Amino acid sequence: MAKKNDVTVEEKLRSLYDLQLVDSRIDEIRNVRGELPLEVEDLEDEVAGLNRRLEKLDADIEVIDNDIKNKKNQIEESKTTIKKYSEQQKNVRNNREFNALSKEVEFQELEIELSEKHINEYKAKIEQKKEVIAQTKEKLAEREAHLKHKKSELDEILKETEKEEQALIDKSKEYEKNIEDRLVTAYKRIRTNVKNGLAVVPVERGASGGSFFTIPPQVIMEIAGRKKIITDEHSGRILVDEELAKEEQEKMESMFKKF
Repeated sequence: MAKKNDVTVEEKLRSLYDLQLVDSRIDEIRNVRGELPLEVEDLEDEVAGLNRRLEKLDADIEVIDNDIKNKKNQIEESKTTIKKYSEQQKNVRNNREFNALSKEVEFQELEIELSEKHINEYKAKIEQKKEVIAQTKEKLAEREAHLKHKKSELDEILKETEKEEQALIDKSKEYEKNIEDRLVTAYKRIRTNVKNGLAVVPVERGASGGSFFTIPPQVIMEIAGRKKIITDEHSGRILVDEELAKEEQEKMESMFKKF
């Protein structure tokens, strides 16, 4: 095999255009998927977020249930204390002791009222959270169904295109190895900066492919001569002549049909 630096300019142009055709085919395959991969990712994040929300709501209810239990225990303790003080009142020796015990009973009764108030508030919070849980579960079920549908769509597309895409990716890497590193770097930079990822384009009707800017006849002759690599001064794209492009397109179409 000839070294990269030993190949002719024409061979370099053919290799670059072949690389462009393969990469464009990969772009087409990925465009078929459209926004599906991102949609699936967003839905997965949303489902995970809703599940985390449900876990937090369940944990909140558990905490509130424990608070209710504690308040009920306090009520029972207060009732026991009231009973004890009521028994002691029967055996007091003077009004001062009786009044002191009465104040303790009143205090415990107030504690019971406060605990019952808190219990009612806690129960209201639980009902609110249960309502939110029901709404969240409903939304989760809808999102999960939507996710399943989108995943099914994506899996079907991947199933149809995965083998071809991988073969094309391997072919793209293979072509890159046959091109000088500086040209591969330039090609990738142009591909990133131009519309539709077209870095190598043929001259069509006196203008570079995809452009409305006319190329001077002298430059068109130089491109057709295939003696040096020429770029479009407006877009920076590498230019090839229409005949070369046609030859390579026919060759690559035959290869694509095998995938």
